[in-house]
Amino acid sequence: MKNKYILVTFLSCLIGYTSIYAQQKIVYKQIADTKLYMEIYNPESMDVEKKYPLIVFYFGGGWNSGSISQFETQAKYFSQRGMICVLVDYRVKERQQTTPFESLKDAKSSIRFLREQADKFHIDTSKIVAAGGSAGGHLAAATALIDDYNESSDNLSISCIPNALVLFNPVIDNGPGGYGYNKIGEAYKNFSPLHNIRAGMPPAIIFLGTNDQLIPVETAKYFQKAMEKVKSQCVLKLYEGQGHGFFNYKNFENYKKTVFEADEFLQSIGYLMKTPAVEIK
Repeated sequence: MKNKYILVTFLSCLIGYTSIYAQQKIVYKQIADTKLYMEIYNPESMDVEKKYPLIVFYFGGGWNSGSISQFETQAKYFSQRGMICVLVDYRVKERQQTTPFESLKDAKSSIRFLREQADKFHIDTSKIVAAGGSAGGHLAAATALIDDYNESSDNLSISCIPNALVLFNPVIDNGPGGYGYNKIGEAYKNFSPLHNIRAGMPPAIIFLGTNDQLIPVETAKYFQKAMEKVKSQCVLKLYEGQGHGFFNYKNFENYKKTVFEADEFLQSIGYLMKTPAVEIK
């Protein structure tokens, strides 16, 4: 039996495949006594000689609370589609008594960590997607758009800028009248994605309900126009009559449709193939 096990292990290594689908929980950052974790979901069978596109998810919660479990079902789906998927924990007010600025520092640190460890995790660093909902959508967009708020311990020679964005009712306007201005104040000029759009931005898709009480449709349309003005792709998907958080798994039909449309977007920019077909469940 022992010899049989050795033979099977040897053959698995010989053909270059490993089955490591179950999530790995690892520490990507430590600040004082606070350890920050990420969970990594891999495709069921990975060719260790190849590199895979990566999608990093940031949960919502107004930078106050939230859980990485918010995007667990999306991560499981896209890992079956052939992407490496990561659920990132970051500092929030309720747990660490921090501000939105620390949340952004952590989001940037997580992408730098994954880029630096790309060979270990088999990541294609030209196909890194930042994704998130609400305040997590802000963090995803801000990793691409905001230059400030970097952790002093980060290696700044490693880019935190993703190559594409998938944003679910994202907080993109932190200016006067926008979400979070009461927490950010005049720092919005260097913190708000809407106020920092420039040439060279990665392609993005935004999902938004037309009855969202926090993110006005006009804000998303303005963001889209500003992106197009600098010749960056921005797809806006509006869901009629839906409110904030409409995309979460408990709203299964909306969840299923947003996952399908995100998949189509990632196909359109060359990050996914049409196969393997995966049932959304």
